[in-house]
Amino acid sequence: MPSVDILDLKNQKVGSVDLSDSVFAADVNEALIYEAVRHSQAARRGGNAKTKTRHEVSGSGKKLWKQKGTGRARIGSIRSPLWRHGGTTFGPVVRDYSYKLPRKMQLGALRSALTAKLRDGELKVVQEFNLTDHKTKSLAVAIKALEGHRKVLLVDVLLESQDGSSAGRNLVLSSRNLEGVKLLATREVTVYDLLGHQLVLLSEAAARKFSEALAI
Repeated sequence: MPSVDILDLKNQKVGSVDLSDSVFAADVNEALIYEAVRHSQAARRGGNAKTKTRHEVSGSGKKLWKQKGTGRARIGSIRSPLWRHGGTTFGPVVRDYSYKLPRKMQLGALRSALTAKLRDGELKVVQEFNLTDHKTKSLAVAIKALEGHRKVLLVDVLLESQDGSSAGRNLVLSSRNLEGVKLLATREVTVYDLLGHQLVLLSEAAARKFSEALAI
């Protein structure tokens, strides 16, 4: 069972927490991580490319000349794909590229990603993000003290609710204007988010929740 130091916002050790072996000391399955990232990227794909078929381009549907007797090739519509300004045959259409990834694969990939981050020293546990105000500078100073550079992922259990009454309101407001900083609730974290940030900062509550929810 890995024991991880708990830090305050000044990067001082204030305790330790024992995390689940099956979540933070699991076997790193790179193939599973690849599938999870591919799944996330497919869901983000726009799929907005579109061409018009013969039924969608403008133009009359009237037969241009009679079928026989003219010596010309038979034609039924000016909107035929064979003609200039006609429709496109088998062109791209608006589609959804997302697909379903089995839940067991998603959870296994999360365990592998969390283990890899902790193994590589890119995951820290913070006692709590108890900011005294909602200023961006306050959070920026805390992240700098925790040795966060460029891209940092913050994960907490309680975030701002719709009415703004949650205890995480200061964290939400102070993080949204920091470049390279992303804030997520534990239920929203994906493998793509974990791998896309150089440092992952988990609150103690979030670390315990991962240990319980993802444990085998």
